[in-house]
Amino acid sequence: MIKSNLLDDFLNYLEASKGHSKNTCKEYYYDLRIFLRFIILRKTYLYDENADFTDVDIDYADEELLARVTKQDIYAYNSYLDKVRKLSNKSKFRKIAAVRAFFNYLTNKIDLLKYNPSENIDLPKIEKTLPVYLSLDEALNLLKTIENSKEKDLFKKRDYAICTLFLNCGMRLSELSSIDIKDLEEDTVRVIGKGSKERTIYLNKACINALELYLKLRPQVKTDALFLSMRQKRMSNRSIQHMIEKHMQNAGLDTEKYSVHKLRHTAATLMYQYGNADIRSLQEILGHESVSTTQIYTHVNNELLKSTVENNPLSNIIEEDTKKGEK
Repeated sequence: MIKSNLLDDFLNYLEASKGHSKNTCKEYYYDLRIFLRFIILRKTYLYDENADFTDVDIDYADEELLARVTKQDIYAYNSYLDKVRKLSNKSKFRKIAAVRAFFNYLTNKIDLLKYNPSENIDLPKIEKTLPVYLSLDEALNLLKTIENSKEKDLFKKRDYAICTLFLNCGMRLSELSSIDIKDLEEDTVRVIGKGSKERTIYLNKACINALELYLKLRPQVKTDALFLSMRQKRMSNRSIQHMIEKHMQNAGLDTEKYSVHKLRHTAATLMYQYGNADIRSLQEILGHESVSTTQIYTHVNNELLKSTVENNPLSNIIEEDTKKGEK
């Protein structure tokens, strides 16, 4: 058997040409590995619901095999994900989207296949869910908890600055952890977002003040990383997560419900509710590629809208005929 490099080539394309991160490429690999194993078993008539996928060598998925994949095969794969793997629609959507991207690459990018079986394939419907976020009072309490913690001054100021940036700027975890001192200007910070895209975020007074207090105590070490661990190295994503979770617990917040990423949701929600931010400005601040991703924050005010309507002074004026009917 000649080893097939098609999947490796696709992953290299995603990283080098599309600018996807290594972690994103790794997710594509895991998703497509399942698909290729399913197709190998299905096309060799060895597939059954109890088949051991781990024994299937994906190197058998060469050009000849992939050219035989049909729409029916892809819908069968979706059914397998649903009935056997019992995945949510969100997980199925991601895996089918990976298949579509793979076949688009094979047909339209490198012209290896003439027929794209994933074209016009229906993607699993994703139930829209509203973002989970802290209320203004909960956010203030979290900051106050850090301020009053018994940590050493250096780590207290560091943790407070990190949380302040999350709550005011809506950064992603990876964006914040990778900030270097040289990325800071007077009232801006440069971050590297998804797809290695660079953007500048403006810092408000709270962020500037928190950073100044932390930098006064930050050890003078060789690394340019802004936020340092106890070992005076760049703080990892996991160490930042652990730190935030600890302070959330101390603030009485449910860490099963709230996480670092929920602080990003909180910043976006507060900016939309209190900052008069239009959707395009919010998209730019958050680094969303599509405005449709940002639009979830336009729906978080349903309860506020309901309350506003109910508090209309005319809301209790009921027609006389209706009152008679209720007696």
